[in-house]
Amino acid sequence: MKRVLFLLSVIAVMLLPMAGVSAADSDFSERVSGMAEITAVRVNSGADKIRIVVDASKPVRYTTMTLKNPDRVIVDIQGAWLAAKVKRQISVDSRFVNDIRIGQFNKNTVRVVVENKVGSNNYKVFPLAGGPVPGRVVLDFGNLNDSSKTVIATPDVKKPAATKPNTSSSSSVQKNPSETKPTSQTGKTSSAAQTQPVTPTKPAATTPVSKSEDIDGPAKDAAGTGSQTAGNTSGDKGQTNSNTNTGNDGAIISDDTDADIAALNGVKGKKITIDAGHGGNDSGAIGPTGVMEKTVTLRIANELRRLLVAEGATVYMTRTTDTEVSPKGANASDIEELQARCDVANNTKSDIFLSIHMDSFSSGAAKGTTGYYYSLGSKRSRDLADKVRQGVIDQIGTQSRGTQSCNFYVVKHTDMPATLVEVAFISNPQEEQLLNSEDGIKKAAQGIADGIADYFG
Repeated sequence: MKRVLFLLSVIAVMLLPMAGVSAADSDFSERVSGMAEITAVRVNSGADKIRIVVDASKPVRYTTMTLKNPDRVIVDIQGAWLAAKVKRQISVDSRFVNDIRIGQFNKNTVRVVVENKVGSNNYKVFPLAGGPVPGRVVLDFGNLNDSSKTVIATPDVKKPAATKPNTSSSSSVQKNPSETKPTSQTGKTSSAAQTQPVTPTKPAATTPVSKSEDIDGPAKDAAGTGSQTAGNTSGDKGQTNSNTNTGNDGAIISDDTDADIAALNGVKGKKITIDAGHGGNDSGAIGPTGVMEKTVTLRIANELRRLLVAEGATVYMTRTTDTEVSPKGANASDIEELQARCDVANNTKSDIFLSIHMDSFSSGAAKGTTGYYYSLGSKRSRDLADKVRQGVIDQIGTQSRGTQSCNFYVVKHTDMPATLVEVAFISNPQEEQLLNSEDGIKKAAQGIADGIADYFG
């Protein structure tokens, strides 16, 4: 009997630590129940700006403020806890940002501190929701006023003219000889979009189709919690905003507005025309393994439509299948085909027009993403092109080739802000493989949707 009692006591002693761990786990689970988990911090650095994306398990509310000496932007994410896997400090090689720190400021707040070199003007903080990551807070630092004029150290590549079967070349119609735009607009940028019923060209309205803060310690008066809305404070505190979409536009989202609604309220109700480049008799550029540009652009366009419709936009497609847009089909001239695409956006009085393409060059080394807007177009077109390009880069991780002016037919002859995005180089083996995958298609579409949400937001 004594031996049995001894064994039972030994077992009880062994189980005590396990019970303590179980209780601790239970307490932690109870404490973070209902809170957003901060799962990652992603950084994308380009020549014109650096973008920091904080990923969360659900849409979040946040406050922002600035501090001096050194210049810092502080974002407090409320009702959140920081996952152990997230790095607490990120060193970056950027002319806009020195250092990124993140920590559990208090039991309900995750604080992000960005020590930067741009001061209090050239930065912007805004939320995004939807897609594979339920909630995101985006911080942009850099040349936010005119990123299109930046010079990016990339190969000076020019696209060869597209080889279009059984059609005549129209490169002179599409672009100036000096343009570097490849096969994307040469020939029949196919898509099916007219306003006539029962034909592939009917625009289908797709309805529900440095000095450091103790960020891990208790809140301090010097930093505050950023509770006031767009309020200025004296001394080292700088400016404090609540759920503020700060930056050059100075737009403010009130504290009682959910971040996901704030990110999408500009998209809801908007009319958007999506043009999947090429199609039908015009394959566009062809990759090393035979992947056709027209196929990639259509897949991205259809996924993008799904995302935008889910966010409340009315979407018109120039084409939804592998076909030409003009009622004349393969017999249409290049101008007739391109104009048919423009007609979809103009006749529906769309708020924006977006044409999706893949770049190409004779060398497989050329790579990256480019945003284009009409050289004599509005500032809004340039802004749209810039935001869409950045959104794509954030999602698929391509190199930035900048936002450039152009004379492409479809962005020149549309009546609203318009952009043509070269998602990646189909002539590059790695980028061809990426955009021939389901994951690559979804990420590219999500990136474009993010850029559109940013534009309207």
